[in-house]
Amino acid sequence: MTREEKSIAIKDLTAQLADVNVIYLADISGLDADTTSNLRRACFKAGIKLEVVKNTLLEKAMEASDSDFGDLSTVLKGNTSMFIADTANGPAKIIKEFRKNGEKPLFKGAYINQEIYIGDNLLDSLVAIKSKEEVIGEIIGLLQSPAQRVIAALKNQPNKEEGAE
Repeated sequence: MTREEKSIAIKDLTAQLADVNVIYLADISGLDADTTSNLRRACFKAGIKLEVVKNTLLEKAMEASDSDFGDLSTVLKGNTSMFIADTANGPAKIIKEFRKNGEKPLFKGAYINQEIYIGDNLLDSLVAIKSKEEVIGEIIGLLQSPAQRVIAALKNQPNKEEGAE
């Protein structure tokens, strides 16, 4: 790769990093072709972009980015694949599902809404993170519950006009 190609790749990665709030880094090396294909298909269905990246280029893109990736660059060793998603727990769920059949993908770290998570031991915690839609749904459910009880109570009240006749 020439110096100019590297510069272009770094600019492209920097632009990608600027537009996202959820990035997972994992090692998918050693997966056979069929499993890798299934992983890519699962990511595509979930709206997750999966891309194999060069560590040095990603590190330089992180440095050039306006976002603060903290110590996330310390996990850039060996093979690295980047999962870019809109939901915070999407990539974690896919990684966990694929880990039922083996040791890979190996979770390295994540950048989620300006928070840094490093270490495979955090995968279960990341799976449990609720998406924005899930939180909004729960709040709406909680807000509707008291109103539904009041309406039900009013419907069950005997009508005074009917009882007077």
